[in-house]
Order: sequence, then C-alpha cells, then structure tokens
Amino acid sequence: MVGIVDYGMGNLLSVYNAVETAGGNAKICSTPQELARVSRIVLPGVGAFRDCIKNLTDKGFVDALDEAVFHEGKPIFGICLGMQVMAHRSFEGGEYQGLGWFEADVVRLKPDDPSLRVPQIGWNNVGYRPDSFLFAGHPENPDFYFVHSYYMKCDQKDDIHATCDYGGAVTAAVGKNNIVATQFHPEKSQDYGVQVLQNFLKWRP
Repeated sequence: MVGIVDYGMGNLLSVYNAVETAGGNAKICSTPQELARVSRIVLPGVGAFRDCIKNLTDKGFVDALDEAVFHEGKPIFGICLGMQVMAHRSFEGGEYQGLGWFEADVVRLKPDDPSLRVPQIGWNNVGYRPDSFLFAGHPENPDFYFVHSYYMKCDQKDDIHATCDYGGAVTAAVGKNNIVATQFHPEKSQDYGVQVLQNFLKWRP
C-alpha cells in the first residue's frame, strides 16, 4: 500500500491515479495514524513552502513522517514542494525551517538567460546519474513537466540524482538512503513519469 500524504496542499487525485497507473495500490492518508498502515509514502505538494511546513506540523505529520522514514525505514517519494520541504530551510518569502532531511537550501530560480521566465512552467530535459534507479529504463535526457519558482540547492553533491538546465543547472531529483524526490511532476509527465513511479514501487532500499 502506498500512502499519499494529504496535508491540504497537492494535486492528490492526479498523484493517486498516477500511482495506480504505475501498478501501486494507493491510499490517501488524511491523518498521521494512517501512515502506520502503508509500506511506502508519497509526499506531494503544490504551493508555498511556509504553508507546507505549517500544515505538516499542525496536522501532526512531521513526527509521523520521521517515525515512518527514519525508524521504520519506509521508502518515501517527494514531489515538487514535497521535495523542497525535505530541505534544511527555504528562502521563499522569508526564511523557514524544513524537515532537514537533506543538507540543502531552497532558493529562487535565477536563470542566466533573461528570456527564461520564472516560474519554470513546462517540459524540460533531465540529465541523470547512470546509477540512479529512478531513471532505469529511460532514454538519455528524457523530458519531464516542471512548475516551480524555487529549487533545492544541495550541499552534498552525492544527493543529486538528476538536473535540468534552466539558465544554469537546477536540481531535478535527489535521493539518499530510503528517501527520493523529484522537482518535476511525474504524475504530469506521461510515460516517463509513470516509469519513475514504477521504479520507486520496485525499489528495495
């Protein structure tokens, strides 16, 4: 069972349908207690970092996620804002503390090319590490769908699984231990996105 965290922010139905299409048995978890009854977790997110961490905290999900991920070792997949909130802190609209799972800051996109607008909205090619299980079965430089104004700037380069070029290198996927996440939306990325989710479902960290 794949638990999709419902903390009030995220396109839950699209993520639910994508997990089901990838072959998973999905369940939307609206309470922290429900995470105890799933074997894998997806943390989606659309919106602002401040609201994300506040909602996770207010609804009791922070402690439940720490228990599931660090004590029980359940694999977790963060999507877009769900990836960013895994960072140490964000500078979106101020400075806010995140979950602290990655030594990283969430910073605003600042493309070198003035013709590139922020947010980045649309399809972009991704270059990935050859040893990244997330991209097994993909061709070289597959394209995925992005919608974001901020990105995760990682202190530990080994945590970066993939990048895209948007007027400079932008972190597109990260991972360590039993935690993985993508800045792009696999649920909006057609066959390539489904393949990423399938790889997550088969993963045995």
